[in-house]
Amino acid sequence: MTAASTISRRSLFILGASATLVASAPKVWAQAAAPAAPTGPFSLPKRAYEANALEPHIDATTMDIHYKRHHAAYVAALNGAAKDNGVIAKATVDKLLGELNQLPENLRTLVRNNGGGHANHTMFWEVMGPGTGGAPGGEVAAAITRDLGGFDKFKADFEAAGLKVFGSGWVFVTVDEAGTLALLPQPNQDSPIMAGHKVLFGNDVWEHAYYLKYQNRRADYLKAWWNVVNWPKVEERYAAAKAGKLTI
Repeated sequence: MTAASTISRRSLFILGASATLVASAPKVWAQAAAPAAPTGPFSLPKRAYEANALEPHIDATTMDIHYKRHHAAYVAALNGAAKDNGVIAKATVDKLLGELNQLPENLRTLVRNNGGGHANHTMFWEVMGPGTGGAPGGEVAAAITRDLGGFDKFKADFEAAGLKVFGSGWVFVTVDEAGTLALLPQPNQDSPIMAGHKVLFGNDVWEHAYYLKYQNRRADYLKAWWNVVNWPKVEERYAAAKAGKLTI
């Protein structure tokens, strides 16, 4: 056997062994497995559109991970806590958040994080949709002009507030029963419901909401988001808030 053929056979052996190792090695770069289907009083809301429906502004992979993993994890955590705590099992998420300081101290952080995450995301999926975007109309447009300085100024202020959130968080527009609007950024999964406010709509500025497509360009994500805001749905939420019927 020649030296060349020995080297060739040795190279093939090394390549084959390497391929086997790669195939059997855990994919540490992959997303963690999705939480098991949550069971209990809380459930993942059904989206009114498919994961790819908001492209190119929000990509399908981000939507799937965001909905099936992140939001599902908040729901699963709430249901896990509900098994051992009747106070959680018997209450709606908006009631839990609105009365957070009345909960036993050992439950407050869990409800704040996971209840807030569940409420925030339930609203988030609802106020987006395919073939939407643009500018609002009707009473919402009038309220934005009256309370927030007009749509162009409001958009600039909303994006600036989103950029100023340090780390992870949200930027919300709140509404009261008189129909008055206010801009309210919040850290982490804190919900305005905890401070007695109702949420008209808001945008998620956690990195998991945009990083696969926009990387660190949060400003680009905030600008692109206006293309998927479902203003007719926001108008419905506005009417519900004025009627005292808006929950999450």
